Amino acid sequence: MIEEELLHLRQENALLREVVDQQRETIALQQERLRLQDAQLMKSQAIIEHLEQQLEALKRDVERLQKQLKKDSHNSHLPPSSDRFHRQPKSLRSKSGRASGVQSGHQGHTLMLIDQPDQVIVHTVDHCHHCLTPLHHAPALALERRQIIDLPTKRAVVIEHQSQAKWCPSCQSLSQAPFPSSVRAQVQYSDAFAALAVYLVQYQLLPYERSCELLHDVFGHAMSPGTLTTLIQRCAKQLEPVEILLREALCAQKVIHQDETGCHVGKHNWWVHVTCTAQLTWYVIHAKRGATALHDMNLLAHFIGVSVHDGWKSYRQFACGHALCNVHHLRELTCLAEDWNQAWAAEMKELLLQMKAHVEDAKASGQATLPARLYRCLRNQYSAIVLKGYQANMLDPPAEMSPPKRGRPKQSVALNLLDRLCQQEEAVLTFLYDFAVPFDNSQAERDVRMIKVQQKVSGCFRSIAGAQAFCRIRSYLSTMRKQGQPLLAALESTFTGELVLPAF
Repeated sequence: MIEEELLHLRQENALLREVVDQQRETIALQQERLRLQDAQLMKSQAIIEHLEQQLEALKRDVERLQKQLKKDSHNSHLPPSSDRFHRQPKSLRSKSGRASGVQSGHQGHTLMLIDQPDQVIVHTVDHCHHCLTPLHHAPALALERRQIIDLPTKRAVVIEHQSQAKWCPSCQSLSQAPFPSSVRAQVQYSDAFAALAVYLVQYQLLPYERSCELLHDVFGHAMSPGTLTTLIQRCAKQLEPVEILLREALCAQKVIHQDETGCHVGKHNWWVHVTCTAQLTWYVIHAKRGATALHDMNLLAHFIGVSVHDGWKSYRQFACGHALCNVHHLRELTCLAEDWNQAWAAEMKELLLQMKAHVEDAKASGQATLPARLYRCLRNQYSAIVLKGYQANMLDPPAEMSPPKRGRPKQSVALNLLDRLCQQEEAVLTFLYDFAVPFDNSQAERDVRMIKVQQKVSGCFRSIAGAQAFCRIRSYLSTMRKQGQPLLAALESTFTGELVLPAF
């Protein structure tokens, strides 16, 4: 009995051992599965974290691109030509309160009858319009005058100069009449014709081919682009002393305006630098935009007045006075107020416009400065708004979360503007205490705009010599235009050898 029970227990024990072994194998298998699942989970977690980082980066990119799409000429430095058509950009100008159109008291300019016309055509009455009686010999009782301003005959006039040669019977010598100094070749263009050709390319910015076509269509004489290029180089050569005089005159000014813009010369990007006033314009073409170009121009190193510019850091290397263009600030403040919801930006924009209005009112009333109390009040408001701006942006995260890089970390757009308004406060507000300094740099921006028009029309300058000639001739023409001088006559003087100089 005991042996049977012992045998039975041994059999059960063997079965239990098999079950335990199976359970151990199952546990080991489950442990391996758990290990693999843990590894897969860790891998998935890493992928999720990576995707979350990518998502945040994409969100920042989308936000940045959306803000770029919202920028146009009214809230950034983008030119009006880059404005898209889906939204009409707001002008920074406020309503004047006057009705649109011609203002009351405006003196119109209509065509007036000329006392001595070049040609008179008389229309006679041959017969009575009522009874058909002949009126050939009847005197005219009344005369009504109407005049038409017409174009002259569209044809170039060819003038031939003939130099006679005569034999002297006394000394048996041959004498020949000299040609005028302006007649230099067997066949050539007159100084007036050459001036017109240069005027079309250098001032009206017509391409060479179209200028030649216009001359052919209007005057019936075809000029080749090569000849036109030669005339332009001759004109530029004669204007070398004018360029030197322009630099010296600008150096003696109290306030100058400066700006620069890129242009293509051949396959390379160059820069046109403009220095100007309301009466003078000087363009310089250079391969560099920054300090190298400004030193080579040799102007700011000797200038002791105030240079108005857009804040390009290279200007700060010179010891002259500096004033910043506040229209640039208005655009940036508009962007921050509209797209970034920065309340301080709207307040600063309003304050700058108020300052501008106070200065204009003071100038109109003959004052040389603002009242001291008003001046202090405006400066205090300025400082308070800048402080408010820093308080609104001091806890902002960095503009972009990117891997660490060498150099200064990138700031937000708001902080960049605040730093400029704070650190360069005197340059921003120069117009407030020095009435000779304007509120903006519009003078330089107007003068540099023609360079962009030339680039849009022609695409590029084909050579450095062509770019230099354009800048020199354009400097002369812009200066003469500002001073109210006739441009065609001025250009003609460069070919006659009796150069008409602008007032320096």
